[in-house]
Amino acid sequence: MEQTLSGKIAIVTGGTRGIGRAIAERLLREGAAVAVCSRLHENVQAFLRDREPGADGRLLAETADVSRLDDVQRFFARVDARFGGLDLLINNAGIGVFKSVADLTPEEWHRTIDLNLSGVYYCSHEALPRMRKRGAGYIINISSLAGKNAFAGGAAYNASKFGLNGFSEAMMLDHRYQDVRVSYIMPGSVDTDFSAAVGAAAWKIQPEDIAEVVAMLLRMPARTLISRVEIRPSKPQK
Repeated sequence: MEQTLSGKIAIVTGGTRGIGRAIAERLLREGAAVAVCSRLHENVQAFLRDREPGADGRLLAETADVSRLDDVQRFFARVDARFGGLDLLINNAGIGVFKSVADLTPEEWHRTIDLNLSGVYYCSHEALPRMRKRGAGYIINISSLAGKNAFAGGAAYNASKFGLNGFSEAMMLDHRYQDVRVSYIMPGSVDTDFSAAVGAAAWKIQPEDIAEVVAMLLRMPARTLISRVEIRPSKPQK
């Protein structure tokens, strides 16, 4: 039986802009209650000013840096207080620093790994007991094709996304018999300010396309798990 999203409680990290925002807005339109976070307070305020119409009672937006365990714990406690549980977690928050290993600073390395990988662990670790308490759950991690295809200047980003893919697959095996499903999505070039390039947007994947894939995964019958999705532009630049 196809799953309904109406009445579900979801967290979308990095949910105020780009892919995360498109996912959050899609889940709100599907009838879910959605909590989003961003490490930047101004992004949270901008999101709230331009929020999805009619979603006031089903929307929570908080400032939280998912690379900080105390921020994650505080954010999840706020979700508990507001919505009383958790069914869906979309780990989307991320950063890209693109430099050669020689030029990459230790601070940039740690920031990339801490946000893109450790942040997913922190959020998943908080989410799993809440999902088990409700009898089921779904975790979707937004990875990248950079998690299987290394490129020059991508050492930190590649490492974080290769690690995220392995983490996702292991977590799926750990918790599949507790009715917690885990998937990861590996997009190619997406039209966001994460990798903005003047005049190069038309051929790229749109954030709404990733949101469509998320909705499709969440609607799959509980007996079925699509564990990994690769998504590319149909006609990339030659």
